[in-house]
Amino acid sequence: MALTTDFAGIEPSGQPNLQRPAEQRSDYSHYKIVPARYPSRQVGSVFAVAVIGSILYSTFTNPQWGWNIFAEWFFAAPVLAGLGRTLLLTVLATVSGSILGTALALARVSKSPLLSGLSWGYIWLLRSIPMIVLLLVLNNLGYLYQTIHVGVPFTNVVLIDYPTVQLLTPFAAAFLGLTLNQSAFSAEVVRGGILSVDQGQLEAAAALGLPRYRQVFKIVLPQAMRSILPTGFNEVIGLAKSTSVVYVLALPELFYTVQVIYRRNLEVIPLLMVATAWYLVIMTVLSVIQYYIERHFSKGAVRNPAPAPFQAFLRRFRRPLLLTAAISASTGAPARASGSLREAGVFRKGGTVRIHGISKRFGSLQVLDNIDLTLLSGSVTAILGPSGSGKSTLLRSINHLEPVDDGFISVDGELVGYSQKGDTLYELKERDVLKRRADIGMVFQSFNLFPHLTVLENLVEAPVYVRGVRREEAVLLAKELLARVGLGDKIDAYPRQLSGGQQQRVAIARALALRPTVLLFDEPTSALDPELVGEVLDVIKELARTGTTLVIVTHEIGFAREVADTVIFMEGGRVLEAGPPARIFGQAEHPRTREFLAKVL
Repeated sequence: MALTTDFAGIEPSGQPNLQRPAEQRSDYSHYKIVPARYPSRQVGSVFAVAVIGSILYSTFTNPQWGWNIFAEWFFAAPVLAGLGRTLLLTVLATVSGSILGTALALARVSKSPLLSGLSWGYIWLLRSIPMIVLLLVLNNLGYLYQTIHVGVPFTNVVLIDYPTVQLLTPFAAAFLGLTLNQSAFSAEVVRGGILSVDQGQLEAAAALGLPRYRQVFKIVLPQAMRSILPTGFNEVIGLAKSTSVVYVLALPELFYTVQVIYRRNLEVIPLLMVATAWYLVIMTVLSVIQYYIERHFSKGAVRNPAPAPFQAFLRRFRRPLLLTAAISASTGAPARASGSLREAGVFRKGGTVRIHGISKRFGSLQVLDNIDLTLLSGSVTAILGPSGSGKSTLLRSINHLEPVDDGFISVDGELVGYSQKGDTLYELKERDVLKRRADIGMVFQSFNLFPHLTVLENLVEAPVYVRGVRREEAVLLAKELLARVGLGDKIDAYPRQLSGGQQQRVAIARALALRPTVLLFDEPTSALDPELVGEVLDVIKELARTGTTLVIVTHEIGFAREVADTVIFMEGGRVLEAGPPARIFGQAEHPRTREFLAKVL
């Protein structure tokens, strides 16, 4: 390749001629590009082709493989009947084992020590017993218990009385054994997935007041599935192959059927290849199913998901839609707010928060120390202080995400986390705390949006399942709120496809969708780039004019001075000073407050 004449325009010194027009300097269309060559890769490719070709040639030209026998028996009726039993056992044991395994995993992470211990004992026992031993024990259970009967304890009333041998047929014993074994291993796979979900997701779901079952099955498990599926499908594939163990029960599944045939005709290798080929088909189908299930549960995990097979091809035949029309149809609102949040008409009167002598310890560390505060209805309170002063813990105590050791908190005279009878406070059950928490919205420092749900689904989830709002009404409110915070065109996006400032504005809209009387902000701008801080603060300024009671932990001193009615300074778990911004920032009384402000102002 000769390029010497192409470089005539370059200065002798090697420096580009900066006086040439831009279009001339950037015109490289006449250059020929030669890709880099890697001889070692080419040698490796030739070697791989030679090995594959040799194996295929040896396999299909050697008459000892008996391919004519293979073709004769591949679709034979006995083989297909055995295959059917293998598939039936695999499907039944997979479904029942997964359900039981999920229940065991939830029991393992339960706060009940007895339930957790029972689950651990079951998993320990079933993982310890070899599969073949378990199957033989179940098949001979009739020797231990001649009948299985169910009745009313301590009475002579018998509801069911059935001979064990007739109930536990070879197929039933195989199904039960595979299920029990599979559930023990699935339980640990599911538990590992649950533990992989960020704790912030649980806190966000709890802060929205979602019922416990909804937290588990809508928020935690769908996200855990990304960790569960690869290992879980390995277990399913292992189960499909483990069905061959049931030959000890003389159950004619695929492998047992093949054994019977080759013992008669002595064609061992061709018949084993028949079984091998069918197992390869089963594994291939399971791998394809795994791919699509993993793809389903990976929604929101990447900004631009790769198209599924044939998806890109089919897109060519779809009628293109104008982007603006699609946005208008999906949101029913312009991308930018057409009015202020105050005009949205979805806000309730702010609640009065009273904090009565609360204290909190983490081990030997005193995080909150006898705090008394009253935050009036519709007020905006900014909480300042150095790191570790207890600001976030105080905020989380208001909505009972962090139960306190002493004292109590009330909103509009109603206790948070407790019920009162005379002079005694009784801690509420979790479901009652969740209902009460719906009136106290929270916006987290790290957003804690649900990544597997779209923006719309993030906003709709709590109003529907906590407030009982009809889904149509919840969708309309969500669209209105998103339009007010300037994100009407992001309604079908996933959180990972948004910038940090956009995610925080969605988090604010999600909290507002429950129409809370108190809204808590835990350092809402600390996780944002400086250029994104302004757009979030603008939304909070709008909220300050709606009448909702706002409590904001922040390091944005200028913002606190401009928006807050009351500024609180904390250190060492205590409130050192509280008052209007003009006095705190201009004439602070406590020397530690003055020292802190002197460093940050």
